[in-house]
Amino acid sequence: MSLEPLADSLLPRDGRQSPTALVVARGTQGLLLSLGLSCISELVLGSGRRADLVALGDGGEIWIVEIKSSVEDFRVDQKWPDYRMHCDRLYFATAQHVPLEIFPDEAGLILADGYGAAIIREAPEHRLHAATRRSMILSFARTAALRLQALADPSGPYEREF
Repeated sequence: MSLEPLADSLLPRDGRQSPTALVVARGTQGLLLSLGLSCISELVLGSGRRADLVALGDGGEIWIVEIKSSVEDFRVDQKWPDYRMHCDRLYFATAQHVPLEIFPDEAGLILADGYGAAIIREAPEHRLHAATRRSMILSFARTAALRLQALADPSGPYEREF
């Protein structure tokens, strides 16, 4: 099955994501929603890194999902251990064609396509410090609100990237 038609229907697309990454994100976001988590993509963290997906639960729990669309994508991008200091649980999400054994046991694992996803391995829990949790929740809320404002008023003064 070609991933191109599904990828073309996803918004926003900023050029960094491959068609495979976009459909994995779509399926993973559906899974997170079904688990009671709200999700935003491409959130800039306090460290300056950008997380692929950040999910927020009713109780303030924070998950980060790092999307890997290929073996090469996983091998060249080794910044994922830095994400652990910004979340309670860290997951990788990938597509069916990527061998699951490449992903480390220290993180959870999600298998996804454009229609859904399943947790293959639960992520260990590492509870955040209160100050970090507060900072992450505020960043999540502010980013989500700015994105909604930008959708409502595309010609508004939204110069900084959010």
